[in-house]
Amino acid sequence: MLKEISIKDFAIIDKLSIKYESGMTALTGETGAGKSIIIDAVGLLAGGRGSQHFIRAGENKAVLQGLFEVPKNGFTEARLDEFGIDHEDDDVILQRELYRNGRNVCRINGMLVNTSTLKKVGETLVDIYGQNEHQSLMQSDKHIYLLDEFIGTKIEKELAVYQEKYEEYLKLKKRIETKNQNEKEWAQRLDMLKFQVNEIEKADLINGEEEKLISERNRLNNFQMINQSLSMALANIEGDETLSPIDMIGQSMSEIENVEKIDEDFKQISENINGAFYMLQDATSAISNQLDSLEFDQGRLDEVEARLNTIYELKHKYGDSIQQVLEYYEKISVELSEMKSESANGDDLEAKLGHLKNDLIKRGEKLTKIRRKGSELLTKTIHQQLADLYMEKTVFEVHFKELSQGTFNKNGMESIEFYIQTNPGEEMQPLVKIASGGELSRIMLALKTIFSKLQGVTSIIFDEVDTGVSGRVAQAIANKIHHVSLKSQALCITHLPQVAAMADHQYFIAKHVDKNNRTETTITAINGSDRINELARMLAGTTVTKLTLEHAEELLQLADQEKSSDLHKSS
Repeated sequence: MLKEISIKDFAIIDKLSIKYESGMTALTGETGAGKSIIIDAVGLLAGGRGSQHFIRAGENKAVLQGLFEVPKNGFTEARLDEFGIDHEDDDVILQRELYRNGRNVCRINGMLVNTSTLKKVGETLVDIYGQNEHQSLMQSDKHIYLLDEFIGTKIEKELAVYQEKYEEYLKLKKRIETKNQNEKEWAQRLDMLKFQVNEIEKADLINGEEEKLISERNRLNNFQMINQSLSMALANIEGDETLSPIDMIGQSMSEIENVEKIDEDFKQISENINGAFYMLQDATSAISNQLDSLEFDQGRLDEVEARLNTIYELKHKYGDSIQQVLEYYEKISVELSEMKSESANGDDLEAKLGHLKNDLIKRGEKLTKIRRKGSELLTKTIHQQLADLYMEKTVFEVHFKELSQGTFNKNGMESIEFYIQTNPGEEMQPLVKIASGGELSRIMLALKTIFSKLQGVTSIIFDEVDTGVSGRVAQAIANKIHHVSLKSQALCITHLPQVAAMADHQYFIAKHVDKNNRTETTITAINGSDRINELARMLAGTTVTKLTLEHAEELLQLADQEKSSDLHKSS
């Protein structure tokens, strides 16, 4: 419910703060005093369309704030959670600033949000109904949701299972359609993957082989130079038949060994010559082995070149290294396997889609059966409400329109719209086309009485919904608004004393011109004699007499009796 609203520099309102209570609250006052402006402010707080024309003349911005109390685990908390907005207690604060340059600044519990988010949260808090407002009951596409809410648990589980199956059906259908629409591309992709997998498999790549092949190719390509260099090196080491360099180093080693014990310096020289002698022997042996194994093979060179070319081609296509080529191979092998499986199971997918469709049709038919039965009870209940509002000859119907043969949507196999016949002999018309102000007011009140609790809205605002009625019809409307207020807070702007008298709380809205020649709106809570005087003014107009005051006092007494009776019936 709306607990408090603060308005600053909005239209003809300089600064205003209003605290509201639960139950029914009436806002009364002279025409043009600013009653509807207050409702406009609430509408903007709930995400309504803003305009710089709302800003008070001479000011740069208008500031609106509203404090709402919400029930635990209700629609509002679910919406706040959806948008990640903190809400530690039961209060929600909406704030909106309108600037001359067209900029809007919106906050929920101090968090900056856009107007779309403000509206989605606001619609769970406030429902404003006026003569020209198009709220949920005046939107035909929402009638099916209202019917389902009225039916309640009997349809909730069935609808949840149906919608789960429907989502599964849509996903599978999209998958098949995508495959069929891109059949050519799909086939081309399949052929390409087959070729790539076969090409890489055939190469039988091994990590590290490229480096070994390059080394082998270098040896084969440089056979003559390697052979010549090794031979000359061996010849120089071994020398001629008289005395080879290695023999001369051996003799030097023997000579130094004779004196190495004399001085430590000689011992170090001896160790160095020994090391050189044995290392030279090892080198001689290695060179000899290399020369013995050295062989030029043109066929092997061709094989190495061909293998390297294969590796280079694969690297050019699939990666910068053998490792990357192998990684790519693993990836496309998985994709190829999935595509082959899907190709083989194409008929199975179509069959599964067919089974899902048949299942949805059966479940949709069951939903239709539940809804038709629920619509009968809804029709009966609404007729009772209309009779209370002296519209006993009005006919209400729930029209079912089947979708195309064998088709369905997320809600089932039909669309639903509420129809009304206000006078016998007239044609049934969609509720959204009802134009008569007085009739529309009563029809909407009948529906609000039933749906206010189901919609979970904490505050319902009636903006002069009693226009065009009087007498007993006015009293019936007053009774209905009060009945709505037993489930949701009801705020109403009214010119009818019968409606104002039924309110639990009443505020008087007035305007005056201040010392700066500026028009200002004020609001005052009225009780006791002040309230009797205001009701008398509403009854008599300009001249209030003793008889009018007595009539006003009687209206309040009768209202108290009616409210007590209403509370007794509700309990």
